[in-house]
Amino acid sequence: MGLFDKLFGGGKKVSKETVETRGVHMPDLNIPVDEKFTIHFKKNGGKFLYCDSFSEISEALKNIIQENNWQEHPFFAMDSRLEERFSKEGISFTTDNKNSEVFFTTCEHLIAQNGSILVCSNQLNEKKLHELPANVIVFATTSQLVESIGEGLKTIKKKYGHSIPANITTLKHFQATDQNSNDFLTYGSSSKNLYLLLLEDL
Repeated sequence: MGLFDKLFGGGKKVSKETVETRGVHMPDLNIPVDEKFTIHFKKNGGKFLYCDSFSEISEALKNIIQENNWQEHPFFAMDSRLEERFSKEGISFTTDNKNSEVFFTTCEHLIAQNGSILVCSNQLNEKKLHELPANVIVFATTSQLVESIGEGLKTIKKKYGHSIPANITTLKHFQATDQNSNDFLTYGSSSKNLYLLLLEDL
């Protein structure tokens, strides 16, 4: 993939100027979807960890826990499959968001257009974003990258058919901001300290 090959497989790296000076309204012409997502995600304040194996995911997660002194903090998770997959990582889990400082979740899609993370009731149940812990760790794969919110919604509709999940929204603000979003999908959202663990699966 474009950016990942550049950052992790040699070749040209994305210039600092490209990442820092691209304006909000400047068109992203001829930019691969992975590179576009990374540029916008970092602008939103997210912390990005790309891994090409599950062992690297495990190591990255351990580093995040150590960096934030979360060794004694249970992770709030609503996906039992996530708990099973990370059961050997020495993490304790809770189903009570009030007893945790960290929300550990999957997502539906990663939106390149604005660097947001598309989630729904499969990840949130009926909870609103402001009810979740301020710290969020998202586990996702590169196959979940899509160009736009519209493409993500179409994929959800195709995947779930007549059982389309509720509570569809985006995680977009990963640092304090004074600007209010006009995007209806981010209505009622709150800023989160967010880490993205991205596993290469293509």
